[in-house]
Amino acid sequence: MPNLLSVNSYHYRRGGSDVVYLDHAALLGSQGWGSAFFSMHYPKNDETPWSKYFVKELEFGNSYSFKDKVVMAAKAVYSWEAQSQLKRLLNDHKIDVAHLHCIYHHLSPSILPVLSKAGIPTVMTAHDLKIACPAYKMLNHTGVCERCKDGSVINVVKHRCIRDSLGASVIVAVESGLQRHFEMYKRHLSKVVVPSRFFLEKFVEWGWPRDKFVYIPNYVDAGRFEPVFDPGSYFLYFGRLAPEKGVPTLIKAAVKAGVSLKIAGTGPLEAELKAIAAASAHPEKIEFVGFKSGDALHQLIQQSRAVVLPSEWYENAPMSVLESFAFGKPVIGASMGGIPELVNSETGWVFPSGDADALADLLASVEATPSESLHAKGRAARDHVASHFNRQSYLDATLKLYADLGVV
Repeated sequence: MPNLLSVNSYHYRRGGSDVVYLDHAALLGSQGWGSAFFSMHYPKNDETPWSKYFVKELEFGNSYSFKDKVVMAAKAVYSWEAQSQLKRLLNDHKIDVAHLHCIYHHLSPSILPVLSKAGIPTVMTAHDLKIACPAYKMLNHTGVCERCKDGSVINVVKHRCIRDSLGASVIVAVESGLQRHFEMYKRHLSKVVVPSRFFLEKFVEWGWPRDKFVYIPNYVDAGRFEPVFDPGSYFLYFGRLAPEKGVPTLIKAAVKAGVSLKIAGTGPLEAELKAIAAASAHPEKIEFVGFKSGDALHQLIQQSRAVVLPSEWYENAPMSVLESFAFGKPVIGASMGGIPELVNSETGWVFPSGDADALADLLASVEATPSESLHAKGRAARDHVASHFNRQSYLDATLKLYADLGVV
């Protein structure tokens, strides 16, 4: 059987893209494929014998000396260490295809020519918009931003698109400028997997050739989720408490509608959001339950009336929507990015992103909807995810992609 090399910055379930990285490898492994991994050393990583090839930790949020910061900045642009370690791995092991996930600043595009020179078909899943937008999200403090599409990456510095930091923005602008000049991704990637059609069209808008992409949506194994179709008494948001997630809009809407809302998650806006809720007309109806995962999160979803995704940026194909559907819960989603591809009139509702009044009206309407109607919508959501976003469809599409690249 062929051998798959999976490449990602982190080797543990840190976020959605990391989950896909590990689950993708496990899925191919269940079909008899060999699995190799290339990543970065990190204290929370899962144990693996492949860690002997991993690069040294490169974490920008930590405290480092000025000298170390200079070295880190250089590695973020082009990592000779990553090249060297990957060459070691390829010398020691036969690899038939490489599948990349998030590699950017921790491993850097420097690994792409190594794979290309070795004659290894190389696929990348676009979990974000980084191969087009230097700042990953097409978002900065001014809102959704596409200035670099027709302009210079100097916009990244001008608008401090990376964490509102001048230094970080300069580093990313340099990295992105070099990547664009040498066309590192376009030249060396065999194919790019996009989990949403929205991302595919956005990349094409930014000058990428359409035939470079393959649409393969994310999946959940619905059989592992116990659905609860009877609606609960509260609406639920679960995820990161960050500006692009639209949670301030959700709180304002929930207060105006007079509905109960539970918020599960942590993040940089947590204190601000709690202050907004406390100063509202109905603070008792807004409950912050903190970070939840596993069974605790599952129970929150199961007992909710509906899950709300009020995003104010270009979401890709949120796993939170698919997981909510698998639990038999309809979703209220912003009409932004890839969300409308997942949420339709049978499985939930959409509203204009950032419009608190429209969301308030929708929350009030769902609150007043009879239980049997919400039960039917939840069942339709479950059926939808089981039929269209399942394990077998994902596997079949992936194997076809690899076969088209000559890997059989």
